[in-house]
Amino acid sequence: MQIPKKIAITIGDPAGIGPEIVLKSLLSREVSLICKPVIIGAPSVIREAAEKLKIPFDLATCDILHPGEIRDRTFAKGKATAEGGSDSIAYIKKAAELAMLKVVDAIVTAPINKEALKLAGCKWPGHTEMLAEISGTKDFAMVLCGGPIKVILVTIHTALKNVPGLVARKNVLKTIIMANKTCTLMGLNKPRIAVAGLNPHAGEAGIFGREEIDEIIPAVMEAQDMGIPVSGPYPPDALFHKVYNGEFDIAVCMYHDQGLIPLKMIAMETGVNMTVGLPFIRTSPDHGTAYDIAWKGTANPSSMIEAIKMAVQLGGRRQNETL
Repeated sequence: MQIPKKIAITIGDPAGIGPEIVLKSLLSREVSLICKPVIIGAPSVIREAAEKLKIPFDLATCDILHPGEIRDRTFAKGKATAEGGSDSIAYIKKAAELAMLKVVDAIVTAPINKEALKLAGCKWPGHTEMLAEISGTKDFAMVLCGGPIKVILVTIHTALKNVPGLVARKNVLKTIIMANKTCTLMGLNKPRIAVAGLNPHAGEAGIFGREEIDEIIPAVMEAQDMGIPVSGPYPPDALFHKVYNGEFDIAVCMYHDQGLIPLKMIAMETGVNMTVGLPFIRTSPDHGTAYDIAWKGTANPSSMIEAIKMAVQLGGRRQNETL
């Protein structure tokens, strides 16, 4: 019988749906049979969520770690607060610490809120950048999986006006390399990697922009010279139909919404976010804190369940060694 993987699971922003979806997920047999959870969060929050939302979860069945700098306290629910942002950061740091010490096989992070992080004085815009700096990771990328679609992003959390300047050859090449490593991590030994253009019609031979000619195509050609099975750039409006129908295993996207809109269209409730390049496996549900439904007992745990399942599947592998 396979020994369940030990997975650190943060409760995310305590004012959001994180505590609820964590507890609901751990009730699922899909998770309980394969996962030995270590919940990271304030016990008072976890206990209140179970009692107030009538979630029949036995807290004695798992470990609960409470970061020392976080005290049990009352907090406003359903909105961004400095306290929620501060607690979120502490939970993430503790999970990363456990992963780097190899105390756990992987980490799963419940949603946090960027406004709350800002209120708490956080310098990071999100999980991806935070975990990269905490672990000393230089080359990393955000990968999202939902149904038959996998996407990896060249640029992540930045204004659209900044994207063209960041779509540089070196950044596109690095992301293609990370896409290839992602496929290897997932057991796809002969991946088919597609690169999206930045501009409509992939620039139409320079008519709608030169980023494809000056930056993206040279990066694709350099990756091909390295032996990476990649092609493109393809017009973004047609590419995702091909990915959806199985012609490609992963799409390299130039900016956040280019990749996430098609993925969330088909997998809003089951999408999984994974940070590739870290020295440990980290996954997360592909949605936010949902303050509008927080602490009402109506949050859907499907995406969290899928994130835990992926963490278990990949957990224990050291990305830097595997890749």
